[in-house]
Amino acid sequence: MIFGKSLAIFVLLGFLLGFSQSLRFDLQSGHTKCIAEDMKANAMTVGKYHVVNPNEGTPLPDTHKVTVRVTSAFGNNYHHADHVESGQFAFTAAEQGDYMACFWAAEHQPPVTVTIDFDWKTGVAAKDWGEVAKKGSIDVMELELKKLMDTVNSIHEEMFYLRDREEEMQALNRTTNSRMFWLSLLSLLVCLSVAGLQVWHLKTFFERKKLL
Repeated sequence: MIFGKSLAIFVLLGFLLGFSQSLRFDLQSGHTKCIAEDMKANAMTVGKYHVVNPNEGTPLPDTHKVTVRVTSAFGNNYHHADHVESGQFAFTAAEQGDYMACFWAAEHQPPVTVTIDFDWKTGVAAKDWGEVAKKGSIDVMELELKKLMDTVNSIHEEMFYLRDREEEMQALNRTTNSRMFWLSLLSLLVCLSVAGLQVWHLKTFFERKKLL
């Protein structure tokens, strides 16, 4: 029975702790590629990146080094590295919104393709659980329960965040619908006014010509 509960906890953690982006992508020289992550205020995030060496066992060519910048939705700079082959960043988001990690490869002739491995974790997934276990001297089961508790709290906060976003969107929809109503009414009044002026103009024209 205990084994069954333990297995259920591990399966649930494996499903819930997937709040991370781990990807490999190609970047052409002279181009920029950006990856966005929607983050809440006070959310913790960590990221690691490195350029894949096209020739294993030899130094990475200068043509394959990249410039990396991480910025917030308001343009605040959280990480910047120039002409590097690898790096990492970690910070706590000060503001809510889309955070952008942008990679740029300098232009070369002939053009080259740079392959980059990028791992970006936020929230519970960004926490160093090994360090937590080391500091607290706790066993594996207790550590997994702590992970589960943090994950549940994170999901709870995310639900409130999504509810607030939904209320904002509903308020925006109501405002937009109200503005569209008044705009439609104004357009109708303008059309009726123009039609009335045209009728009045035609009537006065025909009266002057004594056609009426």
